[in-house]
Amino acid sequence: MNRQTLNITLSGFALCMLIAGCDSMKTPATANVAVTKNAVDNASDAGGAEFAPSEMKSARDKLALANKAMSNNDYKLANDLATQAQADAKLAQSKASSEKAQAAANALNTDIRVLQEELSRKNNP
Repeated sequence: MNRQTLNITLSGFALCMLIAGCDSMKTPATANVAVTKNAVDNASDAGGAEFAPSEMKSARDKLALANKAMSNNDYKLANDLATQAQADAKLAQSKASSEKAQAAANALNTDIRVLQEELSRKNNP
């Protein structure tokens, strides 16, 4: 086997491996995009659009781009975008939960202050 034949054979083998590798990325990318859609939905349900609008927009935009990459068979890009969108969605959900907890704590503190004032008035007529 001469050098040129060896190079052609190795190039063909590399191309086959690349095609097989790309095809095997479809399943993980598909799963990751589905999990990301769930994460975006959960963040939205948690109030992400209200309390973390920029993170929600980023998550939705990246999810849309991931879906587009999937339809273009660019599974690596789809997987990367889905991972980024998931992180944005989780951040939005965390911010929403934090804001809600802070609001509840503020309301509780206000109630405690009002009760203390009532007790003070009753004990010091």
